[in-house]
Amino acid sequence: MWVTGEAYEPYVGRWSRVVARGFVRLLDAAPGGSWRDIGCGTGAVTRAVLDLAEPESVVGIDPSAGYVRYARRNITDARARFVLADAVNLPFADATASVAVSGLVLNFVPDAPRAAAEMARAVRPGGLVAAYLWDFEEGGMEAIRAFWDAASALDPAARDLDEAVRFPLCGRAPLRGLLVGAGLEDVEVDAIVVPTRFSGFDDYWQPFLGGQGPAPAYVASLPEGRRAELRERLRSALPRAADGSIPLRARAWAARGRRAA
Repeated sequence: MWVTGEAYEPYVGRWSRVVARGFVRLLDAAPGGSWRDIGCGTGAVTRAVLDLAEPESVVGIDPSAGYVRYARRNITDARARFVLADAVNLPFADATASVAVSGLVLNFVPDAPRAAAEMARAVRPGGLVAAYLWDFEEGGMEAIRAFWDAASALDPAARDLDEAVRFPLCGRAPLRGLLVGAGLEDVEVDAIVVPTRFSGFDDYWQPFLGGQGPAPAYVASLPEGRRAELRERLRSALPRAADGSIPLRARAWAARGRRAA
């Protein structure tokens, strides 16, 4: 589903970079230390860590060779490196990291509890483990919520593809439960809310034609007539500002906890 950074960036990447910076600020981690970015994708979280957290090093892992290539090409800071690996089998020795983080990925991991346990294993006693996911449970990712509302009105079968149905982990309580279940202590969950303003309808619609991600994959599956019907339904349903822009918001849930000392 997730293959190239070039398709991801205009769809979700531009917003994930903004949320990543809010996430790193929320962690308020001590300078220095060794970080692990699990499911690093295009490198949004790694970039935010490098810019804001003064780490000694950051290692990003992702199972997509395309994403690892994209991250290596776009982040050349000597403190960062990227490795092709899976979240449920991290290539790190026990208790070797200060912080392990994951941004917008654990809902795509088939065994999220094992991935969370792997993150906890990789950090030292007292080390920080943190993750954030879009709020699909309560419709906090408004651009995606609007898409599935329109798609489901035209095609009842689309409801089963909706992230709110497919990804029950993407809620405040489930995400907290994931970290508690991994044995972490003092788990807290906070909301990160960012504006997602589109310059116009084309700016909103075009990324759905990239074929990457649940909603774009659904669009790619439609015949041209059905695709045009969905496009026009969205065009009429989305809010518009006086300048023609589309003012929406996105909320992510960010959970953090510490490995027992």
